[in-house]
Amino acid sequence: MMERRFRRGLRCLYVLAGAAATIVAAQTAQATDEIQVYNAGIAAVGQLTIQQHLNYIPLGVKDPPFPGGLISNNSINGTPEFAYGLTDWWEVGLYLPFAIKDQQFLSNSFKLRTLFVSPNADQRNLFYGVNFEFSNTTPKFAQTRFAMEIRPIIGLRNADYELIVNPIVDIGFGKYGEADFAPAVRVARKLDKDLFVGLEYYADFGKIGDFLKLPDQQHLLFAVTDFKLGVMDVNFGVGYGLTPGSDRWVIKTILGYAFPVPGSASNEQTTAGPVNPMSHHSARAFQP
Repeated sequence: MMERRFRRGLRCLYVLAGAAATIVAAQTAQATDEIQVYNAGIAAVGQLTIQQHLNYIPLGVKDPPFPGGLISNNSINGTPEFAYGLTDWWEVGLYLPFAIKDQQFLSNSFKLRTLFVSPNADQRNLFYGVNFEFSNTTPKFAQTRFAMEIRPIIGLRNADYELIVNPIVDIGFGKYGEADFAPAVRVARKLDKDLFVGLEYYADFGKIGDFLKLPDQQHLLFAVTDFKLGVMDVNFGVGYGLTPGSDRWVIKTILGYAFPVPGSASNEQTTAGPVNPMSHHSARAFQP
C-alpha cells in the first residue's frame, strides 16, 4: 500500500509539474512570493491542499536587487501552492510564483518541494521537520537559473502559545550563486478555537561567512492573525521593515483550502491544531 501511495503521489507531482511547464511556456517570463513560517503540519495521506499567497508592497525598496532585477516597490507578489500528502510524515508540493509590476504579469517559472516532518506534528508539544525546495527561476527574479531552499523546522506549542523557528538556507547555483542565511520566527497566541494573533520575523543576512552590513540586511516584523472564513483558512499580516535594505511596508494574505480525503466516509472536515496557513497546512482534515 505504501508503494502504491508513493507512485500515486509521484504521478500527481508529475502532472502538476507538467502544468507548470505549460504555463511558463505560454508567458514571457528576489520578490517574495511566499511569506510564511512552516510548523511541520502537512496534508493527510492522499489529500490535496491548495493555498493562494498574495503579498503587496505599497512602500518598498526602489532599487533593483541586481541589474535588470524586479523592483519590489509597489509590486504584487504571490503564488498558488499545491500540496499532496504521501504519508503521515511526507508531503510534496508545487508553486507557480509570479509578480505584477507596472501592470505587467511576470512569471517566475515553478518550484518543487518535498517536506519531511515528525508524524502528527500539529498535535505535538515539540515538533520538527525539514523542507527541501528546488526552484527554476527567471531573469527578473534571480541571477541564477536554479536555486534550492533548505528549511529546518523546530517548534514548541502548548494550549495557548506556539514558538516556531525556521533557520533557512537559500542556495543559488551557477556563476552568481551563493548560500544565504534567511531565518524566520513565529510567536503566536490562541484566542479562540480558530483565532490566533502573533508576531512573525523574517530576515536575510546575506551570504553565509560574509554577511551584509546591517543597513543592507533585510529584517521585517509582521503582526499577523489567523482565522477561519467558512471552509477557508485565512492568514493576514502587516509587516514593517526595520533596516534601509528592507521593504518598509508589506501586506500579506494566504487563503488555504484542504480538499476532502478521497475514500473517506464523510466529506466533513475536522481541523486539528492551530488554524494557521501561514505556518503551513496545520488546518488539515483527518480521515474519520
